[in-house]
Amino acid sequence: MTSTPDKSNKNDPLQQPWHEWLRAQGYSDLCVRAKAWCAIKNFNFTTAIVVGLDPAGYERRYCFEHGHEARAALAAWDGRGHPGGRWIKCKGAGIDLLNPELR
Repeated sequence: MTSTPDKSNKNDPLQQPWHEWLRAQGYSDLCVRAKAWCAIKNFNFTTAIVVGLDPAGYERRYCFEHGHEARAALAAWDGRGHPGGRWIKCKGAGIDLLNPELR
């Protein structure tokens, strides 16, 4: 994982304090789970737990139908395996997984 970006250039969004920049991009509920930065992010049709945040993006996301479900799942999750709850899909680079619990 990448550490907090250098704060020397406050005009560059990647150089702002880490949490402020993420919040400005629409991330909330920032936390660390199993050494990975995680957050909640609203997308067009879902709300996701985003895992592995760094200045280049994120590793994967777990999409939920409702924001309160995503927040509850993130709060209860230790970062290992998949989060609990009714996530619909896990997406990321090379990942496109339907939740096997929903079949």
